[in-house]
This record gives sequence, C-alpha cells and structure tokens, in this order.
Amino acid sequence: MIETRLPQPPLSSQQGAPKRFSPWSDGAVLLGLAAVTVGIVELAARWAAPMTPTVEIDLSPWALPGYAALSTARMALAYLLSLSFSLVYARIVVTSRLAERVLIPILDILQSIPILSFLPGVVLALVALLPGSNVGLELAAIVLIFTSQAWNMTFGFYHSLITIPSELREVAAIHRLNGWQRFTRLELPFGAIPLVWNSMMSWAGGWFFLMAAEQFTLGEQSFQLPGLGAYLRTAADEGDIAALFLGLATLVAVIVLLDQLVWRPVIAWADRFKVEQTEAALAPTSAVLTALRRSAVLDWLGRRFLQPLARLLDTLGGRLFPAPSRSSSPSPSRPGTRFLILAGGALAGAGVAAFGIWGIVGAARLLAALSPGDWLAIGVATGATFLRVAAALLIGAAWTIPVGVAIGLNPRLAQRAQPIVQVVASIPATALFPALLLLLLTLPGGLNVAAVGLMLLGTQWYVLFNVIAGAMAIPNDLREAAALYRLTGWRRWRYLILPGIFPSFLTGVITATGGAWNASIVAEFVTFGQETIQTVGLGATIAQSAAAGDFSTLLASTLTMSAVVVLINRLLWRRLAALSERRFRLD
Repeated sequence: MIETRLPQPPLSSQQGAPKRFSPWSDGAVLLGLAAVTVGIVELAARWAAPMTPTVEIDLSPWALPGYAALSTARMALAYLLSLSFSLVYARIVVTSRLAERVLIPILDILQSIPILSFLPGVVLALVALLPGSNVGLELAAIVLIFTSQAWNMTFGFYHSLITIPSELREVAAIHRLNGWQRFTRLELPFGAIPLVWNSMMSWAGGWFFLMAAEQFTLGEQSFQLPGLGAYLRTAADEGDIAALFLGLATLVAVIVLLDQLVWRPVIAWADRFKVEQTEAALAPTSAVLTALRRSAVLDWLGRRFLQPLARLLDTLGGRLFPAPSRSSSPSPSRPGTRFLILAGGALAGAGVAAFGIWGIVGAARLLAALSPGDWLAIGVATGATFLRVAAALLIGAAWTIPVGVAIGLNPRLAQRAQPIVQVVASIPATALFPALLLLLLTLPGGLNVAAVGLMLLGTQWYVLFNVIAGAMAIPNDLREAAALYRLTGWRRWRYLILPGIFPSFLTGVITATGGAWNASIVAEFVTFGQETIQTVGLGATIAQSAAAGDFSTLLASTLTMSAVVVLINRLLWRRLAALSERRFRLD
C-alpha cells in the first residue's frame, strides 16, 4: 500500500519536537511584514492617483528599486489570480467527461491567443469601466500578465488530478471524504510538486511578457505604466545599452531574491507530498524555511489565526461539498428546486448565446473587410511561423529532457541549478534580443534564424521545468527497485525515467506549443531604437496590425493562430495525453 503524508501547516514545527524560537527569525519576519504593508499602501496610492496613460520613464539607476517593486507587485497579483483560476478550472474539468470535452478545448484556445490579441479589448474595456484613476490601467497590466501565467499551471494541475493512483481514490472513498477534504487532503497535495514548478515557470513567463504588459500602443493611443518592463522597453527603444544592462541586473537581483525567499522554501516544503514508501536520502532544504519555523511571531499567527481559519474553511467546505451518500439511489429533488435549476440554466444559456451571437456578428463584420489577398498572406505567414515553431520545439526538447532529468533526480544538483535556471528563464529575451540581433543577422538566414532563437528562449523553459518536476516526483522506491534490478543506460530510461516524466513532459510541450506561437509576435517583429526589422510570419502580422490598429487583420490572424494550435493539440498532444493517463499512472 502506498503511504501518503497529509499536509501539515507549512510553518509549524513537527509534532512532538521541541520548538526552538529565534529572535533573529522574529526580527526578519516583522521587517518583512512591515515592508509588505508599506508596499500595499504605496500601491493603493498609485492606483488611486488620477489616470496618466503615458508617464516619463526615468532611466537613472535610482529609479530602478521603485520600478522593480511595482512590477513585482503586479506579478504577485497576477500570480494569485492565475493560481486561483488554475485550481478552480482544473477541478471543474475533472468533475465529468462532459466538462472535460467542453473546457479543455476552451483552455487550448485561450492559451493559443497571443498577449497582443488580448491587449486591445482588455485595455480599452478596463479603462472605459474605471475612468479617472490608474486602476483600469493597472488591472489591464495584471490581466495581461495573467494570460502569460495561468495556462501552464492549469494544464499541470489538471494532469496531476487525472493521474492520481486509483488506490488513493479508493482510500478517500472508504473514508467518505467530502469534496473539500478530498481537494485539500488528496488532490492538492498530490499535485503540489508540479504545481510549484509550473508556478516558477509562470513567473518566468510573466517576466518575459512584462515589457509588453507595461508599455503598449493601440493605433494612435499609447499606454505606459512605471515598472521594470517599461524601463527595459524604453532603454531598448532609445538604444541605451548601459541602462538596459542595469535594468537586466536589477531583474536578476529580484529573481535571485525571490528564489531564496519564496521558491526554494516552497520546494523544500512541497517535498513532503511525494507519493513513496521509502524516504529519499537527500531531500531539498531551505535555510529560510528553517528560520521561518523558528519564528515565534509566525507560530503565534498560526495558532491564533491560520488554524482557526483552516477549521472554518473545513466546516464551510464540508457544507458546500458534502460527502457522497451511502445510498446508491439519489434523493428526489423537489419540483420547485428542479424548476429553479432549469430556469437558471436556461437564463444562463440564453445570456451566453446572446453574447456569442453578438460577438460572431461583430467578428463577421471585421473579417468581411479583408480581401482574398489578405487571407492568402495570412496563410503564407502561418506556414512560415509553423516551421519556426516546430524547429524551436525540437531543439528545446533535445536538451531540456536530459538536463531536466539530471536536475530532478539529483537534489544536490537541483539546489545549485534551480536559481540559475530561474534567472536564465526569467530574463526577458525581448530585452536581450536587440543586442543579439546584431550578431544573429550576420548569420545565414537573417531574422528567420534569429526568430527561432527567440522562440526557443521563450518556450524551452516550459519543457525544462515540467521535466524537472516529473523527475522529482518519481517515487524513491521505484528508483531503488530499478537499482535492485540493475537497470542502467537505455533500459533505465525506457522502464523508469521516460514513463515517469511522460505526463509532465506532455504538460510542458503542450504549453510550450502555445508559448512558441505567442513568442512569434516578438520574434518576427523587432523594434530597436528607431529601426524596425520583421520577417514573414503570423506573429509579425499580429504585432504589426496591433500597432497600426488594424483590428480586421488582428482578428483574422488571432483566429488563425488559435485554430492551428487547437488542431495540433487535438490531433497530437491530446491523444498522447490519453495514452499517458492509461499507461503511465502510479497504479
């Protein structure tokens, strides 16, 4: 029988162990709480200020700490929104086959829509709904960052839910866990490790598109928010190499700080949720997590606030999601209740249908303005981008699989490589690209080769982070069994490693496919200083039409990109995912 460890409060000490508190830990915690409080107050003041669509970006080094704080706050809010969306959406998807058939294609479409295609509707709608202050612009930036963070987290958690071993589901059914207990005691712990690594990938993806989220142009309208992304974009546009490298150095410092204070403690904490019978000799560790567990302030907050809150959530969750009845026959519902449910469903369906018809009519009017020559140009651009995407995915998979497995199976190497991977994955390739462009354009193929390189910089990390998570999640007892049977070389890869990482690899490659198409909008249309360089491709078409306010071409290009990504997912990746669900589960 597989042993599982129920989740414990993250900052509490182990039961039975003496609590050793440290005044240094308390001082650091109080200082951190004070910094967060000041940041919230400053952010609220910034949001409440009169709306300033365009601000002057100060390229002096003294402005960088404030810009970094503003960008980190936007990233954090977008991440919380992405995490909530991922947990709820994935949980709804696995409730029934009907929900899966409807919601997974919707998720395919959403993750295939590039950020510049979300941009016009999101920005104009929020600015119109919340005029007079910066709230609309700030929310627009957060939503745009959300569109670069949410999809891989959702796919990762969804694949974790569908690969939960059947014996664990049987234990949950025997103990009659209600819906909330099933989620918090089984599903969330089982998906903790891939969720953590996909969260880190989401942060990296958010940094990648931060420049597009904080500074953008819609036709003759220009919107700009103070932040690290706008700083890097302004430095690149003005050709200020010194300011560009100062901004990148600040970004690296923020990434390293977050890695030490947030991600490494979370990885060490999540290691307790591995499904295994024997404990690994080496486990991830974190000095910050150890210090937090020795804080009397956090211990007091946990006992006085977090534990009562957890009990309250358990009570409310038990009432909202009760355990299934022992009786196999469902209780008959009252006619009035049945009528209300049917009426509510009919009204909701009518509202969705009316909104859909309105959207289809508006889209048809925009698409009718395009000539056959325009559609032919979009088709040629789609073929060019498809070839670049395929090349980027093949190159990325060739090196990320062996490197990810090496990192995931070696905790000591993981501790050393994790911050390096975080830094490299989080540096916006769009900021480095102008400097690399001068070199890449001298190579045969020009921007065609350079575009593949930029797509690779933006998408290979999805595969790497998921392969690392999949390798780390391989139970230690299976590794010991492989060693006992002397599986080495290709036989070890065939019977242990590849089956173990296959579900996570698929999650990574599915999101990398959408990410590669998204990255094409900045890979095929590059602006440096006053010079714009572009090549034939669907990404260049989208970027050019968004900058010019050509909504007809923008819509047609976006629909084409979404259709291609969904078609690839349905014909190839989803079939492999179904194979993974049947053959590569820990059953």
